[in-house]
Amino acid sequence: MILNLTHYGQEILRKKAERVTEFGEALEPLIEDMFETMHDADGIGLAANQVGVDKAIATIDISHYDEAIEPFVLINPEIVETEGSEAVEEGCLSIPGIHEEVKRPYRIKVKYQNINGEVVEEEAEDIKARVIQHETDHLNGAFFVDRLSPVKRRFLQRKLNTIAREGFPADEE
Repeated sequence: MILNLTHYGQEILRKKAERVTEFGEALEPLIEDMFETMHDADGIGLAANQVGVDKAIATIDISHYDEAIEPFVLINPEIVETEGSEAVEEGCLSIPGIHEEVKRPYRIKVKYQNINGEVVEEEAEDIKARVIQHETDHLNGAFFVDRLSPVKRRFLQRKLNTIAREGFPADEE
């Protein structure tokens, strides 16, 4: 089932998502719906709070960038190490129409739980690391625009205010 996306300005996106404490089959319908919603919106990552669910869950599918990386789920993710730096353009399903270059670590180590509650620790780099960081930011109540310079954020503020008010980007002037 396709879920409704939350947009910039909605309160749930600014609070730290609740940790998941119950695992297994009970999570499967939500995770399936999140993948379906993400694919329908042409996204590569989706945090549960982006569909109005206050749980620390993110779905990621970057298989069209790298076929060797199957779609995966992060539950209660935490970035435990970072290395390097790279600036790459990012966008967000909750901030439609805005894409900006964001500087993030190139390589990370992330600790999370899988659908069975087992703790997984793995290293990621390039696009995989970037998407994990982007979705983990969401689960911590942050957006990619929070990582921009104050000048750049001020420049985007009018569009952000329109998205917060109307749920879609302002017409280009």
